[in-house]
Amino acid sequence: MILTCLLLSIIGPLIFHLMTRYNKRGRLLSKIPGPTAYPLLGNMLKFKVDNLQDLWRLGREVSNDYYPITRFWICKTAIISVRHPDDLEVIFQSHKVIDKGYIYEYLHPWLKTGLLTSTGKKWRQRRKILTPAFHFSILHKYLEIANDQGVRFMNELKNESSDTIVVDDLMLFCSQYTLNIVCESAMGVKLDKMDGKLVRRYKNAVRDMGNVVVWRMPRPYITNWLMRFARKMAKVQRDALDVLHHFTDAVIQERRQYHESSDGRYLEEFAKDCPVSEQDGTRRKLAMLDLLLTAERKGLIDHEGIKEEVDTFTFEAHDTTGMAMTFTLMLLAENKEAQTKARAEVTQVVDKYNGNLNASSLQELPYLERCIKESLRLFPPVATLLRYTADELQLKNALVPADSHIMIHLYDTHRDANYWPNPDVFDPDRFLPERSANRHTFAYVPFSAGPRNCIGQKLAMLKLKSLIGRILYDFYLENIDKTSDITLTADVILRPSEAVKMKLVKIDKR
Repeated sequence: MILTCLLLSIIGPLIFHLMTRYNKRGRLLSKIPGPTAYPLLGNMLKFKVDNLQDLWRLGREVSNDYYPITRFWICKTAIISVRHPDDLEVIFQSHKVIDKGYIYEYLHPWLKTGLLTSTGKKWRQRRKILTPAFHFSILHKYLEIANDQGVRFMNELKNESSDTIVVDDLMLFCSQYTLNIVCESAMGVKLDKMDGKLVRRYKNAVRDMGNVVVWRMPRPYITNWLMRFARKMAKVQRDALDVLHHFTDAVIQERRQYHESSDGRYLEEFAKDCPVSEQDGTRRKLAMLDLLLTAERKGLIDHEGIKEEVDTFTFEAHDTTGMAMTFTLMLLAENKEAQTKARAEVTQVVDKYNGNLNASSLQELPYLERCIKESLRLFPPVATLLRYTADELQLKNALVPADSHIMIHLYDTHRDANYWPNPDVFDPDRFLPERSANRHTFAYVPFSAGPRNCIGQKLAMLKLKSLIGRILYDFYLENIDKTSDITLTADVILRPSEAVKMKLVKIDKR
């Protein structure tokens, strides 16, 4: 009996190894360069690290060692790591490779299968429902709210007694700013009317879930310590989900009560393609959430579907924009010449339009836009994507077999010296028309591209210009922590591993 068990323990893994590594799929994968994969475990031991910072660093090393493409195994799962613009062009333009990779399954307890994580018919239907919310005419309304929030927020800061304000956590500072705007503009709900404790817990829960998603990737749980760690992360997830879903329920309930109090007549107008109307001389504003509530009335989506999309958009729109804002402010604080030039441009426009940064006036801030684009190049908030291909896919640098996961490293694509001279240097003029004209289209894709590009990318850019422009108008930026000194962490969203500090110095307008 003991001998039989011993033989099975040897023969079983051997058969598994032969069936996964030497069938047609395995032979194709062996032609793609990559680190040595052990039987059964593959490359899992290589990625056995103690923290998310080391995981991020290791991912960069592997990407560079096997440029421009590599592969590694996690048991029977094959992952192809790509970064070359030619390969990205094939992937992003394909209407077949639109399924998200296995990592996104770990977001399902939170986001279920909303626009970010769904695929096929459901994804296409949800995209169709939500696309009108990002029509340029609707963006004007969102920007009105961003402008109002910006003025109010800056007035609060200017009322501080000290001329120098030390921001102890720039990420929290920016996310507070962006979450307020997202909830009021897209959801029609003001955060100051909600439970302040719940709002604070929501922000912490977003970060906790990001950590859980990364740590729940298949790992060799072969020691008692790792088993205890796995149980700990499961508890973190449960606690975070309670907060996240409570927040979403509160947002939706608040908006439902608004429409119940008006007998739903505003939703009826919305259903007739009248997103904005005049009521008693006051311009009434309807939100993205109202599109979903209107679709519910038409039987196109149910309450659970609305929760999926509210969860998805609230997370994506505030956290990604908040991190983009964080990195842009840090880079402007480090690059005084660029900061001075951007401020001069902003000051001229703000004064010209009597303090109103709307869609028209924001078009007159080309240099600030280049600064934001350069920040998104160096620190794309969504730095890594994962796609799944059910069929063989011919890339420029390899033939990817069917049933493979493709990991796209935008962080490395954006720092490829073949397309970006001195790639680690902050240079907004890289995005001058004459310098961008001959650059590979897919060398810069901070919002993804193709059928699954970011639905809110225009809104994100306009919000960033409005928010950062407002800060530059009233404050000088002085760095305490530099981008060169921070440690980045592997998360759903790219972020520093610790709180970042910055000084805001009031500008005397007298």
